[in-house]
Amino acid sequence: MSGQITHPSETPYDRFLVTGSSGLVGTALTSLLSSSGQSVSRLVRGRSELSPAPGETEPSWDPAEGLLDPESVSGYDVVVHLAGANIAVGRWTAERKRKIRDSRVDGTGLLARALASAPSPPRVLVCASAIGYYGDRGDMLLDEGTAAGSGFLADVGRAWEEAARPAAEAGIRVVILRIGIVLTPSGGALQRMLVPFRMGMGGPLGDGRQYWSWITLRDLLGSILHAAATEELVGPVNAVAPAAVRNWEFSKVLGRVLRRPAFVRVPAFAIRLLLGEMGQELLLASARVQPARLVASGYEYRDPDLEEALRHLLGDGQLVRN
Repeated sequence: MSGQITHPSETPYDRFLVTGSSGLVGTALTSLLSSSGQSVSRLVRGRSELSPAPGETEPSWDPAEGLLDPESVSGYDVVVHLAGANIAVGRWTAERKRKIRDSRVDGTGLLARALASAPSPPRVLVCASAIGYYGDRGDMLLDEGTAAGSGFLADVGRAWEEAARPAAEAGIRVVILRIGIVLTPSGGALQRMLVPFRMGMGGPLGDGRQYWSWITLRDLLGSILHAAATEELVGPVNAVAPAAVRNWEFSKVLGRVLRRPAFVRVPAFAIRLLLGEMGQELLLASARVQPARLVASGYEYRDPDLEEALRHLLGDGQLVRN
């Protein structure tokens, strides 16, 4: 398939099922699919996340209880699995870590088994993972062939990806997207950074030498559609922009785009003291990830350059209200 596939109307598929549809990426994806005229359903948790529109029915599941009827996920062309507890909320207590892991591993396993048993299974399962799979690897260049690293997120990543195996064994083409830091002013890391940076209080985290592998939200959506439509893509695919940047460079570029100084360094010890293990793995760990398979398959980025991407997202430095 062509690398030009960045819009649902360009895919060979019509019927989509999305999990995690109330999250940042899921909301944007379902909106894009719906506005383009595609048939999109949301796999919701016992009707508590979303209410279907009048006359519509949407399948529901309960990952915690292991409940998902294979009949309810039958007949879709593409399933996009984005569900999982937010990893950036509060300190990682033992209970929080259990929820993060179980929401990904148990949910993915339940979905994969249901799809494998469905009377009419999908052609493709695009399953979210994350670059946390690689752990803290310093300056090492990381591609899809690199082994998993160490740490909590790496352990979760291995188990998360393995949980999709039943779908692959049933003949479904499974693409595992290892997603980097998603840039959008509407949520996530960038939204949290805007207030201190606009106040002139932004700057590097720790020594700032750690690599941040990022991708804009619109390129992530494009990557999902491209992965669904591109038959050669199977297994892990890094969903990141072509060039990772060090944290000090990210801070410098964001400050320049916002026309604010960006010299207020946050010491590593303060991050560890405030956020514990979460701060170490999310903010201070270094992952220099390359999107080797995405590029080789012909995907063409809309936002390959960090400064141009931030200028597009933030209106060339003007204040953005969310």
